[in-house]
Amino acid sequence: MRNILFVISGPSGVGKGTVAKLLVKRNENIELSISCTTRKPRTNEVDGKDYFFIDKSEFLSKIEKDGFLEYSNHFENYYGTPYDFVFNKLKEKDVLLEIDVNGGLSVKEKFNEVVLIMLVPPSLEEVKKRLIARNTESLEKINKRMERINYELSKKDLYDYVVVNDKLEETYNEILKIIEIEKNK
Repeated sequence: MRNILFVISGPSGVGKGTVAKLLVKRNENIELSISCTTRKPRTNEVDGKDYFFIDKSEFLSKIEKDGFLEYSNHFENYYGTPYDFVFNKLKEKDVLLEIDVNGGLSVKEKFNEVVLIMLVPPSLEEVKKRLIARNTESLEKINKRMERINYELSKKDLYDYVVVNDKLEETYNEILKIIEIEKNK
């Protein structure tokens, strides 16, 4: 059975990270890709586990060398999926990318064999509550993220699957079914 590249995208606060970590924790044949970023680590984030934390000059050098499957600059920081990391892991198991909507669409342009899954919130109010509960950003930054949500949700028809993330266990089971469907194609 072939290994597949899966992308989980969605607006900030929709629960991409929580769902992705649960999928990896419960399924030994799924590896979570690690992205590079120029932002500073949040509390409890570990370099090489949560992200590869690099400076802007190193990031720009990787862009010049075509070292990213996708990359973006938002909220004043760069984020990118290292090409080599993903394709080395795909030799061993399925790979899951947890990236923003534009990143998912960029991956699809470069690598047609990807399965795009968009997580959407049960409501905009719920997303704002989740972002505030994180307690990692100012209200100003949270409001910037909220402004972007409508744009991101407008791209859901370009995704292979759309899953409402209301109850974690139901979301997990729905995505697991998607993975099984794709693996059996």
